[in-house]
Amino acid sequence: MSNMWTDPQHDPRSYGNPVGEKATYRDYLGNYRLTIEMKCEGLDAGQLAQRSVPPSNLSLLGLVRHLAQAENHWFQRVLQGRTGPPRLYKREDDLDWDFTGADADPEIVRDAFTTWNAEIAKANEWLDGLAETDLGREVPFHDESVSVREVLVHMIEEYARHAGHADLLRECIDGRTGQ
Repeated sequence: MSNMWTDPQHDPRSYGNPVGEKATYRDYLGNYRLTIEMKCEGLDAGQLAQRSVPPSNLSLLGLVRHLAQAENHWFQRVLQGRTGPPRLYKREDDLDWDFTGADADPEIVRDAFTTWNAEIAKANEWLDGLAETDLGREVPFHDESVSVREVLVHMIEEYARHAGHADLLRECIDGRTGQ
């Protein structure tokens, strides 16, 4: 346990027994969000921007930017049909800007975490108003449609996959594993 950063008794994630489908999705999504946050705790800009292995551009900071973009895309643009500014951390000349633009600059780090937390707050606010019966509602997506349920499961899958990446990235940075 010495290389874990939180005593299991003080782990901020919930391990209860949520009641209902929506509560279950929210519990899993919330726990994976916290896991990513925990993987980034205590690291400076250089460590957060540290790339995994060449030629990969994967870094913890890139993951935070990518997840902010995913939150915005799926909850704001797809589920709520909002249009507006271009997608977060995307450029026409670099569709991987969420990762390639994740430089070891404290301002870039501040922006990434501020944006990610704001997108999570907006998603949670929308989820607060979502009725359990709305989970099967279909919304347009490209030339087809996707249900709210499918998007929630996709977001859980997105976070779960990247939590695994974050495990390996953090271990490379300072040897910490677990959680």
